[in-house]
Parts: sequence; structure tokens; C-alpha cells
Amino acid sequence: MASTIHVDIVSAEAEIFSGEAEMLIASAEMGDVGIAPGHAPFISRIRPGEVTIRLAGQSDELIYVSGGVLEVQPHVVTVLADTAVRAADLDEAEAIRAKERAEELLQDRQADIEYAEAQAELAEAVAQLQVIHKRKRRG
Repeated sequence: MASTIHVDIVSAEAEIFSGEAEMLIASAEMGDVGIAPGHAPFISRIRPGEVTIRLAGQSDELIYVSGGVLEVQPHVVTVLADTAVRAADLDEAEAIRAKERAEELLQDRQADIEYAEAQAELAEAVAQLQVIHKRKRRG
């Protein structure tokens, strides 16, 4: 059995990561999943949050995704993200502003559609802040 699996993370804007990894960890629709070499094939939607790529002999690569699809094949894991950004490239001040805007919209809601949009924006901002703080803790 191989000790690595090929991982591709792409968004509509760009390819974010392509390479070999020991494991990938993501927030799938039904909970967090860890994908290692030899994992059974499956497909799942993913929630806004972090995708961790465990690299052999290196620090983990943290990537924020705003949602998308995770596809696991015998030798390849693909994350098709709505938006994907390396944790190092996230702007903490902008994420805080987005969180505050979403919280204001939730308090002053005018319609159900606006409320749903505000909830989604809040979830994304909170997920970005969690990825930023996790990256800071790791140094």
C-alpha cells in the first residue's frame, strides 16, 4: 500500500494545491473525515472551514474552503471548492469585518432570503477566523 495519496485542491479562481500527502482532513457534510492512502472511494459536500493536508516530514498545510465537493478515488483526493485560500493568505481584519456585517444583518433582517444569506456569510467568516487562529497557534 502506498504511503501517500495525490491531493488536488482547486477553486473557480485557481489551483491551490497539487501534490502528495500522507492524509487529508476536511469538514464533510456529515462530519470531519480523514482520508489516507487506500481509503474507500466516496463523494461528499464539504462545509466552510479548513482542509488540512498532512505532508510527509513537513508542517501541515492549512487551507480555508467556503464549501464545495470532496471526491475520493483510489489514488487521488480532489477538493472542488467554491472558494479556497491558503491559511497564510487569509486577512483576519477582513474576516472580522465580514463577521460583524453578518451579525448586523441577522439582527436587522428584512426578509428570509437576506437572513439565509447573512447566516451563510457568518458561517464563512467564523470558519475563516478559526483557520486563522489555528494557524497562529501552530506558529
